Amino acid sequence: MISNQILQNTIDGLKGITRTDLCVIDVEGKILAATFPNAEAFIEPAQAFVTSPADSQVINGCQFFKVFDDHQLEYVLLAYGDSEDVYMIGKIASFQIQNLLVAYKERFDKDNFIKNLLLDNLLLVDIYNRAKKLHIDIEVRRVVFIVETNREKDGNELEKIRSLFGGKSKGFVTAVDEKNIIVVKELAENETYDDLRKTAEVILNLFRSEADGVHIAYGTVINELKEVSRSYKEARMALDVGKIFFEERNIIAYSQLGIGRLIYQLPIPLCKMFIKEIFDGKSPDDFDEEILSTINKFFENSLNVSETSRQLYIHRNTLVYRLDKLQKSTGLDLRVFEDAITFKIALMVVKYMKYMESMDY
Repeated sequence: MISNQILQNTIDGLKGITRTDLCVIDVEGKILAATFPNAEAFIEPAQAFVTSPADSQVINGCQFFKVFDDHQLEYVLLAYGDSEDVYMIGKIASFQIQNLLVAYKERFDKDNFIKNLLLDNLLLVDIYNRAKKLHIDIEVRRVVFIVETNREKDGNELEKIRSLFGGKSKGFVTAVDEKNIIVVKELAENETYDDLRKTAEVILNLFRSEADGVHIAYGTVINELKEVSRSYKEARMALDVGKIFFEERNIIAYSQLGIGRLIYQLPIPLCKMFIKEIFDGKSPDDFDEEILSTINKFFENSLNVSETSRQLYIHRNTLVYRLDKLQKSTGLDLRVFEDAITFKIALMVVKYMKYMESMDY
């Protein structure tokens, strides 16, 4: 259904061109949009006109027109003015609004189809049949982006993103919950993952004033329409995993998740068992801030003792002492690659467990 704001903008534009006042009333007698103040005086005549067999009629010096959607009466349009062309202007306005109904109905049908496609609610035969009816290409490269804001979305945010997609780009913009906007982007043959990153940056720039609260994730490129749900699930996972292991990033791709993707799929009981075995009942949270910052910097520098001590502004022997101390308490020597990997994974597992606990509450 067309929003009241769209109707108001339409008749305001027509009045600006024709200098004829217009009003749109629904079949229940509610004024949806008007360009003159005393439109209420025409509510009763409009309701009487709804039940009449005529498609147009003059009542109290005002032209009344019926606007249909697929033979179903949707609106009564009023055209009011001194011009001799009021009838013709009213017919043009009715035609314009009827075309808007068709366009918005098509958008609604496509939107509904894409939502069900994303949520994997369609049988394969339904996907092909409905895509054909809606003139949507089946074998085209596509990718799914998820844009998560820190507040409930509104129509303006959807329209912001729709301004980038749709039309010639043949992209779809929709929403399946309160805070996420979904973009199914059709890709050209030469578009790469670097281009997808740039697209995500363009979307992020639309929300400059609130960029800290906006996260964008995207899945892998798919070649068939039936695989759209897979790219969506990947983007969904990237969004969650990104919040756990890459908090500093506003943009995250499924292909960049690394080992975090595996950890995210582990059951919590197994994670607890792993941590208990590695740390003998302790937790990395028990380490003081100095040790944790030393460990993180050591990992950042690929286990390079000299470079880590230089960046921490400490003597090499001080760093060695800290690593020896950590080895005594955990049995893991971070200078040994295998132990370093074990410790790194353990830190990530603890981070994952904390995130899941916070989600439970």
